[in-house]
Amino acid sequence: MSTTPQGIHSLAFRVMRLCKPSFHVEPPFRLDPSDLFVGEDIFDDPLAASNLSSLLSSHVNKSTDSSDMTFANRFLLHHPSDAMGFSGLLVLPQSFGAIYLGETFCSYISINNSSNFEVKDVIIKAEIQTERERILLLDTSKSPVGTIHAGGHYDFIVEHDVKELGAYTMVCTALYNDGDGERKYLPQFFKFVVANPLSVRTKVRTVKETTYLEACIENHTKSNLYVDQVEFEPAPYWTAKILKADELYPADNLSTGEIVKPPIIVRSGGGIHNYLYQMKISSPGSEQVKAKRSSILGKLQISWRTNLGEPGRLQTQQILGTPSSCKEIELQVLGIPSLIILDKPFSVHLNLTNHTDRELGPFEVWLSKNSAHEKFVMFNGLQTMALPAVEAFGSTDFHLNLVATKLGVQRISGLIVFDTIEKKTFELLADVEIFVESD
Repeated sequence: MSTTPQGIHSLAFRVMRLCKPSFHVEPPFRLDPSDLFVGEDIFDDPLAASNLSSLLSSHVNKSTDSSDMTFANRFLLHHPSDAMGFSGLLVLPQSFGAIYLGETFCSYISINNSSNFEVKDVIIKAEIQTERERILLLDTSKSPVGTIHAGGHYDFIVEHDVKELGAYTMVCTALYNDGDGERKYLPQFFKFVVANPLSVRTKVRTVKETTYLEACIENHTKSNLYVDQVEFEPAPYWTAKILKADELYPADNLSTGEIVKPPIIVRSGGGIHNYLYQMKISSPGSEQVKAKRSSILGKLQISWRTNLGEPGRLQTQQILGTPSSCKEIELQVLGIPSLIILDKPFSVHLNLTNHTDRELGPFEVWLSKNSAHEKFVMFNGLQTMALPAVEAFGSTDFHLNLVATKLGVQRISGLIVFDTIEKKTFELLADVEIFVESD
């Protein structure tokens, strides 16, 4: 739709969208001639089927005579491909059509002189205006069009990569000298709306140190989308690996002889395709802490083509996950003896890690006595162990000397780490089960 200011002008703009034609499909109401006379069971008898085929072929050959102008055979199925309904013709677009985000909007603009006089010194401008910005597509100020004769026209093509949703306005203006020498200004406005071709829904799950991201791509257009590429760009300090079914997507395309990867077809009107990514933190130290505390995982780059090869490309916004809580200090068990004897000391190898950007400690370690159940694993010797301070993002290994006083499956529980400077108490280790044997 266009709007033109009041007044008489010699020139007028015509804006046409440049897009590829579509296939012309006829209703596939064609049929096999044999279906008119007999049923499928006749083909159970080879002799009868052979006689019928020769009879029908002679009849069809007569009806397909080029001199027959009645088109009496136009509904006959001469070749299996006729059932598809494709006529071999292409149809030019009959309307402005839908414009989608990520496509390249290409327009053919013609400025016509409908008067009986030629116009001179024509300065033409074409701009795209959105809610956020105004983009200049064409400006002939430095080289005006010298003359447009009566009944003549001047044509040009403009392109714009569509990167915003919503209402667009193409502003076409012309400044020219009319036939009587009067300088005139002609603005015209052409409005259209950009829709979203697809939507991306995501789900994030975290299992221990691994994060899984599921992305579901849904097609909202009226044509199939042939997705060439879906790439996930992880945020800093993250690595991402796509997970695929081995039987459908070989890990190494070169080993299967594939040179060109076939596109993924996402069907029109709500078709979907799912992608699954495995994400891990790649950088150690302070960067690892920043990654854990950040909710930004990364973004998706999606590129596709339509039925006749028109390209499209979209980039999603940053995909957010649930930031994992990062403890100031972490205690891990590195080793426990495979054989633990009743009433004989054994050593447990532990590691204490500082996840902060400052020094922590010194520490004291002991086993808590506040428990509803009697404990059968205790310190062997001094009941409190001293540990030195741990530097920022550093760690220290140490050994606890313990002794078990009862046979069977027992638990090492209630291990306390106390920061003697900040006066903080940490219970960092879940219960660890051991098996105690007799000597």
